Amino acid sequence: MPLNIIKLNTDSRRDVNRFVDLQFRLYRDCPQWVPPLVDDLKLQLNRRKYPFYEHSEAEFFLAERDGRVVGRIAVLDNRHYNEHWGKHRAFFNLFDAENDSEAAQTLFRTIEDWARGRGLTEVVGAKGFLQGDGIGVLVDGFEHRPAIGIPYNYAYYGALIEGAGYRRQRDFFSCYLPGSGQLPERVRTIAAKMMAHRGFTIRTFATKKELRGWIPAIVQTYNDTFEHNWEFNPITAKEAKVIGERLLMIADPKLIKLVMKGDTIAGFLFGYPNISEGIVRAKGQLWPFGWFWILREFGRTKWCDMNGAGILAPYRGLGVNAILYAEMEKTIQQGRFDHADLVQMEESVLTLADAQTMGGHIYKTHRIYEKNLE
Repeated sequence: MPLNIIKLNTDSRRDVNRFVDLQFRLYRDCPQWVPPLVDDLKLQLNRRKYPFYEHSEAEFFLAERDGRVVGRIAVLDNRHYNEHWGKHRAFFNLFDAENDSEAAQTLFRTIEDWARGRGLTEVVGAKGFLQGDGIGVLVDGFEHRPAIGIPYNYAYYGALIEGAGYRRQRDFFSCYLPGSGQLPERVRTIAAKMMAHRGFTIRTFATKKELRGWIPAIVQTYNDTFEHNWEFNPITAKEAKVIGERLLMIADPKLIKLVMKGDTIAGFLFGYPNISEGIVRAKGQLWPFGWFWILREFGRTKWCDMNGAGILAPYRGLGVNAILYAEMEKTIQQGRFDHADLVQMEESVLTLADAQTMGGHIYKTHRIYEKNLE
């Protein structure tokens, strides 16, 4: 059957639903897949409401055969990112497809033409719209469910993307940590000494209302911490609001911890209860009854996602990493979690070697792909 590529009309409810529905059909029988929150995904396609479009552009495409959608993709021209790094880079995101090499290659050629038309010289992905979006294409660990907000895909995706001429740029690793894992005593000792001798304290939160008041400071700290990391792009005030609301929706305030030096944030550790089973039961819909399943899962889950840890530059090398690990151990044990996922770890903050010292092991790998268009 002939293949057609359709540029999505994001003002058309029918087009948007077709874009969203493909993923639900592809993964209908996949027990590891966790659906996106449908309202959040549709908001990303809304050019009038999503803050990304105030400074940047994106386009969305469907591949179809005989009226049947067999693939989809988004391409982003993130001007804030390119201005910050002095790059001419497009990003691909939201790629999903049947195991159809022609469809995949045609979709990627389409976004490459779009990028060239804007003077962009490379395509990189998968990378999302806002800072903190899950990144990469899963290339190992397909038997495991993803952490909240992190992509899951079938094993054949890597071959489809490489078949379109893309190569590995870098990998991000997630580690499994059993709830029974124990820090070496020397790490606890270092953490205690640093807190006593250098005046570090731990700021915790009892309620979401209390946490909400700290979100602007947390977002600014995130900006400051990761400014030199590969995936960083500056967060605008309106984007910070979206990110903050997303954090509040999935957060248990007791699992969000700040390392303080006086009144200044020196580091942070974000833990989240993995409520994926609730999202699966809700089928990605909050209304009318999805909230029940999601809220119930907060009290039932035995999984904790450690998805965000950082140390501000002035405090690196002062033992704050030991403090973060000690607090991580407390978070897992006090939350009575049996399992922890150390999500897409950054080598410059908490190292894989340290995670393995705690009894963790790499069990999922996400890959960033790139292609030069020149």
